[in-house]
Amino acid sequence: MRCVIFDDMDSRGRRGGGDSRRAPVDPDLGLFGPDSVSWRVHSEPILALAGLRALYLQALHPRAIAGVAQNSNYRDDPFGRLERTGIYVATVVFGTTAQAEDAGRRLRRLHANLRATDPRTGTEFRIDDPELLRWVHVTEVESFVTTACRAGLDLSDAEVDRYYDEQRRAAALVGLDPETVPGSAAAVADYYRSVRSDLVLTADSLRAARFLSAPPLPFGLGITPVRLAWFGVAAIAVGLLPRWARRIYGLPGVPTTDPVASLSARALRLSLRALPERVLRGPIYHAAMERAATTLPA
Repeated sequence: MRCVIFDDMDSRGRRGGGDSRRAPVDPDLGLFGPDSVSWRVHSEPILALAGLRALYLQALHPRAIAGVAQNSNYRDDPFGRLERTGIYVATVVFGTTAQAEDAGRRLRRLHANLRATDPRTGTEFRIDDPELLRWVHVTEVESFVTTACRAGLDLSDAEVDRYYDEQRRAAALVGLDPETVPGSAAAVADYYRSVRSDLVLTADSLRAARFLSAPPLPFGLGITPVRLAWFGVAAIAVGLLPRWARRIYGLPGVPTTDPVASLSARALRLSLRALPERVLRGPIYHAAMERAATTLPA
């Protein structure tokens, strides 16, 4: 069954300094490397859609979304937040070991200082509560690999399990014990079953979902066809959600939604291939490809 920075680089992966001579390439291939399933999955530009799916899913955890609502400026700077998240993920997957570990340290320091109040009970909680970190991690990596597969990336069940196991290294960076993080598709399914009773559509999650579906677009694009295109992409992301998640949102959970969403994701993946390489993949990815080409034997 198939799957149903920072040595002398700046934050964009460019070499600093005014010397025009070519600097030696760092041989460190990072936490994963070119033989990993993680590099294969995260080379897919369709993961931008996966990130949107993950946000819809994460919003269903009452404390997780309360923490975001009470500590984030996502309404004021949604695309800046998305860009920073994308840079973090790219650094963890494609950066050197030092870059990934530094990114993780900075994120842990940020989380350690943040608190929020549970709107249902009035109790204060830490943003770096392992329960919340695990929810965010699992929904993120599950969204990445599920979206990539449903969009047409050919991975075997064993490769999907290997991806989840590899991503435990990313979980460790945010402060989780890797042994407490699901490392296979079956373990992820079990985890979802264990938390489903805690998930509910709150006022915060509803506001977040509406915002994700119709965010303020930059550069005056809100009254252009770009708005309709965003609606279409958001609809695909929602269609890719598990049926139980769609039902919590009060949306159709019928099986016919799934093949339509998968076909739409495949069409979007094919469309993205027509874009220039410089648009599809950023400098952190290209720096990793340069290190791999220079380090590995021909």
